Amino acid sequence: MVVHRELGCGFLEPVYQEALAIEFQIQGIPFRKEVELSITYKERTLNKCYKADFICYDRIILELKALSALSSDHSSQILNYLKATAIRVGLLINFGTTSLQHQRFIL
Repeated sequence: MVVHRELGCGFLEPVYQEALAIEFQIQGIPFRKEVELSITYKERTLNKCYKADFICYDRIILELKALSALSSDHSSQILNYLKATAIRVGLLINFGTTSLQHQRFIL
């Protein structure tokens, strides 16, 4: 919320991602940025992988958007990230509206 309050809406996603990384550092929140998530099929790792914007505390996937509205495709994206990992909690955050939007997912 601090990042959205400071920057407002209208920037591209990478701006919010960089600002959020700074805020995580300030707040002492452990995170990894742009984490590649392997996908397996029949016990084989695929060449294609997902890339999560953040993983916090090694147990929460955080996906950022900067759009005028979220769609079911965005929900599906984070659900697929959860399915591809042992992580069970995800947050979808949209900085693209005047009021910060967020959704929590549990798999």
